[in-house]
Amino acid sequence: MKIAYIGTYPPRECGIGTFTQNLACAMTAKNHLGEKNHKRLIIAMNDYDEIYVYPPEVKLTIRQEQQTDYLKAANFINSNGADICILEHEFGIFGGNGGVYVLPLLHHVKIPIIVTLHTILENPSYTEKAILKEICKMADRVVVMSQMAISFLTSIYEVPDEKIAFIEHGVPDIEFNRRQSKAEFKLNKKKVLMTFGFIGRNKGIETVIKALPQTIKNHPEILYMVLGKTHPNVLRNSGEEYRNYLQLLIKNLKLQDHVLLLNEFIDETELFRYLSACDIYITPYLHKAQITSGTLTYAMGSGCAVVSTPYWHAAELLQDGRGCLFDFNDPDDLAYTLNKLLDNPDKLKEIQRKAYKYGKEIKWPRIGEKYLELAKNILKSPKKETLHEEGTILDPLLLPTFSLAHVKRLTDDTGIIQHAKFGIPNLKEGYCLDDNARALLMSLMAYNQKKNPLAQELMPIYLSYIHYMQNDDGTFRNFLSFNRNFLDITGSEDSFGRTIWALGYLMGNAPNDAYYQNGKLVFFNAVPIFERLNSIRSIANTIIGICYYLKSNPGDEEMIAHLKNLSSKLVTQYENNRSEEWHWFENLLAYDNGILPLSLLHATQILNDDNIRSIALESMDFLTEHTLKNGYLSIIGNKNWYVREEERSMFAQQPVDALAMVLMYYQAFLLTKDKEFLNKLFLSFMWFLGENDLRMSLYDFDTKGCCDGIEKYGVNRNQGAESSLAYLISHLTVLQAYEELYQTKEFKSANLLKTMVNS
Repeated sequence: MKIAYIGTYPPRECGIGTFTQNLACAMTAKNHLGEKNHKRLIIAMNDYDEIYVYPPEVKLTIRQEQQTDYLKAANFINSNGADICILEHEFGIFGGNGGVYVLPLLHHVKIPIIVTLHTILENPSYTEKAILKEICKMADRVVVMSQMAISFLTSIYEVPDEKIAFIEHGVPDIEFNRRQSKAEFKLNKKKVLMTFGFIGRNKGIETVIKALPQTIKNHPEILYMVLGKTHPNVLRNSGEEYRNYLQLLIKNLKLQDHVLLLNEFIDETELFRYLSACDIYITPYLHKAQITSGTLTYAMGSGCAVVSTPYWHAAELLQDGRGCLFDFNDPDDLAYTLNKLLDNPDKLKEIQRKAYKYGKEIKWPRIGEKYLELAKNILKSPKKETLHEEGTILDPLLLPTFSLAHVKRLTDDTGIIQHAKFGIPNLKEGYCLDDNARALLMSLMAYNQKKNPLAQELMPIYLSYIHYMQNDDGTFRNFLSFNRNFLDITGSEDSFGRTIWALGYLMGNAPNDAYYQNGKLVFFNAVPIFERLNSIRSIANTIIGICYYLKSNPGDEEMIAHLKNLSSKLVTQYENNRSEEWHWFENLLAYDNGILPLSLLHATQILNDDNIRSIALESMDFLTEHTLKNGYLSIIGNKNWYVREEERSMFAQQPVDALAMVLMYYQAFLLTKDKEFLNKLFLSFMWFLGENDLRMSLYDFDTKGCCDGIEKYGVNRNQGAESSLAYLISHLTVLQAYEELYQTKEFKSANLLKTMVNS
């Protein structure tokens, strides 16, 4: 096999880096004939702006906060003949919010993936949980190093048992004679206590120092060695504040002759020499939430007697007399435990013997064999089948349960609040016409499709807001403060167009005559504005509204004339900007792009104009080429958009753009009956559920809202009205599309045949 490894790597001073190197060496070691059966390919993670001189096996590096590096790494792995990829996952070594940048990397890797999880949180944040769940979904196997980790994965992260492999943390196959090591360090007459690893506040080293005065009374020969540098993140944020605190504590307790702080990151051979000179190893961590500890495993692997606080990994590993536990942040309990062991040399030797026996079983050659066996079994397994390779991938079973809970939370008796802080309404921002128009459209769809009583209850609130915001001349104000003060005189043309869309839909889908008459009144008051519109997106939205109206009022010649005039404006705009390479309405792809082809697809249904149809389909294909070419929706970012002949913007991606794509493909299917448009519709919808550039779901399964978009740093966790309504309208459109598919003769015949075959 050729095995690709992704993780930190020496000379970067990092425990994960040491683990990655040891695992790679163990899996690709020479056999008893001196032959090297397997090859390793290392992709190393760099932190911030640090540059390291790596050994030859490191073929590529990833800069932690450069997202493009992750995609380059995926392409490198795919093009270099690797058979399997092993990722070492730890929070903090991957870029983006919560390490989100690793998700696109895993998604683009085309070979089987093993992920080793070094940290599994019992109470993760929303982002941490979502990222780890997605990592586990994409992995072929997930390796953990404790039984509690398995419990967490199955119960908190919903990972199937059969996907999880338990393989202990390995330790180097290095041994030294205890007596000889003590002599080399001139420690023959000392009882050596030791702690090693990166130093930081959570390590609890002060607990040991505070316990020493009571221990020294009985055993004045004690020396406590703390071996390790201050953690790089601690250095960046706090400098050597913690180490200085420890030194002051040592001085105040007059322990200068009994404590040695060695500010070094030493290699493994030297580390094991120190460990072999150690009588008792101490891990005094302050909190239980540590699922894996490499330092603890190393201490046991070298045959040390371990005394530890009962954090998760220690409580599990020190069972059956392999070590002793003391309470968190309790110097008295630690002093008692140390004195008890030092007073009883036979007990101490028994613990050391058990630790040594356990350590023999977890030497890296054995652990490497376990990983190799796991990799071989994965490669023997049948390759994953692509879901729905033929026909349509439209699958309503993949949709979350439809819920208006977040919309209800955002809505009061005035209208829908436009913004939220996370899942909580932000009253400071008040209301806007755009969102109340979208909310009216969504509630109408929800009531028509699902007879949702809450949708019917909310509908008049949004309609009355629209009515309230209309000026005498037919235009609309847009913004209203929370205390109901107007914040503008005339709103944007875009907000006007979106309102006409919602009102047109209302007149074709009104639940009763009162709604119809109210909507008709506002709609026709606005008609004089139609021909004055200049914004092409406002024109497009207005076209859609007119088309919905004409479906229920096909004989209105005046409205047909408006439709022709507005469609002609879009056609002219398209023809003025189109070139051989650029099939679009302006010289850039900006926001809400799918609305433009969508409007002409609607107009085609009413006007039966071949030129309009041709432009609608050609511009849709152009948009598809630039946003859906990799098998998932990659929206043009709103940060800088995509100017012709310049580089497209990746961020910030907005849910309304995904909504426009969903609606565009649905209308294309209605027009052509080509099921491929349903596949594209569903791929566009899955952008909300994680099929996107970050591989992160924007839909919040807890609040039932939708996050505001994809930014460079990760997902924008605010859940405003625009985003949540975009998701809900898209959700309802998927269900609508499935109904249309079910009603086609071809689909019915295919399912009838399938039923007959199964019978």
